[in-house]
Amino acid sequence: MGSVVNLEGKIYSCKHCRTHLALSEDIISKSFHTVNGKAYLFNKVVNISVGVHEEKMMMTGMYTVADIFCVGCGSIVGWRYETAHEKAQKYKEGKSVLQRIKISGPDGSNYGSDADDA
Repeated sequence: MGSVVNLEGKIYSCKHCRTHLALSEDIISKSFHTVNGKAYLFNKVVNISVGVHEEKMMMTGMYTVADIFCVGCGSIVGWRYETAHEKAQKYKEGKSVLQRIKISGPDGSNYGSDADDA
């Protein structure tokens, strides 16, 4: 396993082991919803491993996606869009979604506190 990247700034981290995952400045959208609640689309995410690619039909069309896992503790934190089959959704390719329930916000809050959503 390679070395873990430490981010500086407003950091989102794995709620289980505190491994840094992403910066708030890399958020593209906070309007994603999953079966587990809110999720954020990030331009880039660090310290993750990528699972098996699979085809998935979502509300906005068909995608090739892969689950992403925290390298610190191995827990699933979200998914990455590998390919978008709809032209209008191509901007999501290579971007990652982190589920809010799996991550801690920049102020250390866990899901359920909207302090970092203000």
